[in-house]
Order: sequence, then structure tokens, then C-alpha cells
Amino acid sequence: MTTLYIANNNYSSWSLRPWVLMKHLGLPFDEQLMVFGEGSNWDAFRRFSPNGRVPCLRDGDTVVWDSLAIAEYLAESHAGVWPSDRVARVWARCASAEMHSGFGTLRNECGMSCGVRVRLHGISAALQADIARINELWNEGLSRFGGPFLAGKTFTAVDAFYAPVVFRFQTYGLPADGAVAAYVQRMLALPAMREWYTAALAEPWRDHAHEAETHRYGEVTEDFRLA
Repeated sequence: MTTLYIANNNYSSWSLRPWVLMKHLGLPFDEQLMVFGEGSNWDAFRRFSPNGRVPCLRDGDTVVWDSLAIAEYLAESHAGVWPSDRVARVWARCASAEMHSGFGTLRNECGMSCGVRVRLHGISAALQADIARINELWNEGLSRFGGPFLAGKTFTAVDAFYAPVVFRFQTYGLPADGAVAAYVQRMLALPAMREWYTAALAEPWRDHAHEAETHRYGEVTEDFRLA
């Protein structure tokens, strides 16, 4: 049985990517939730992941410890991970790689916390640049490939890679241009995204580092998580 190791639904953006991809495509897997602890998780996570991080996919003797590598591994044996059209597939891979390696300010100043709503203290020039680029990229994909998803008619890995950003749009009320607002709502309504969100609200755990990061950049105006 394939096992996917993830961390807290509320915080772990990297875990969400392969999880929502596999869920939406109906790929069978056993989920193992590893709760973030105070301080370093290195020793605990190293028991199943070579780099001490999540997500990590274990398929028999095969271990895949990076979200983009997991997508490529799944694509080798399952249809639908990437668009079938070559041009759309190239675009989707580029957009996914850009998310995988970029948008550092968005990650730092708008960390994923699904269950809260946050009023930012302000939007820095660097954060505005990240938001503008995401709007540009999403509008390009939706227009160029006809929607309703980023690379065409079906949900693929590129949508999974931006799924944590969709939650950030909801959490922080980020500005959405053109077709982006409708795309955000479409993504939030997907059964797999709703399942992840419901699990995030039900979690009893709070991680001090993630909570402190949220309060550093904004004011929590609503908290829908389990008290």
C-alpha cells in the first residue's frame, strides 16, 4: 500500500499538494499524519523521510521525499497528473516549478493557516509583487487553456501546487484580479479541498512557531478551529 506522510492540515502547505492531487484523482493511499512538535521535527520525521520533512511518499521500497518529485512519480503510472496536451503540460510544469521554488515573501508573510481569517498589518512591495505574479499566472492559464482549471478542463498537478495559495487567498483576503476570484471559489468547493479544510478545523493542535508567524504579519479577526 502506498503511504503518504503529511503534517498538520491547518499549516502544512507542502503536504496539501500531493494529498489533494491523489485525493482528487482517486489514487489509493494510506495517510499518516505527523503532528508538528515544539522545536525541531527532524528526529521524528527522519524515521520515515530522508530529509526529515513532509510530505514523503513510500510505495513499497520506493521513497519519494519531495512534493514535485511525488507528482512526477505518480505521473509515471497514473493518467491525469499532468495535462494530456503537450503545450498545456509544459506550461503546467513551469508554473508548478515556479511555485515550488518561488514566492518566498508570500510564504513568509502569509503562512498557511486554513482555519483563521487574518487582516494583514500591511502589504509590502515584495508581497504585492508575489500577489500580482500569481494573479497574472492564474489569469494566463485560465484564459489560454479555457478553464475552468489552470491548465484546461480538468484538475491537474498545477492546481494542486497552487492549492495552498487558494487557502491563503481565503485566509488573508488577498486581492483577486479577473477570473481569479471565481477560480478560488471553484477550488475551495472541490470535495478534496473541503475534506482537507474540515480536517484542519477539527485539529486540536496548535504549533507555536506557525501561530507566532501569523500574528507577526497580521491580526486574527476570526478563528473557526476547534476551541
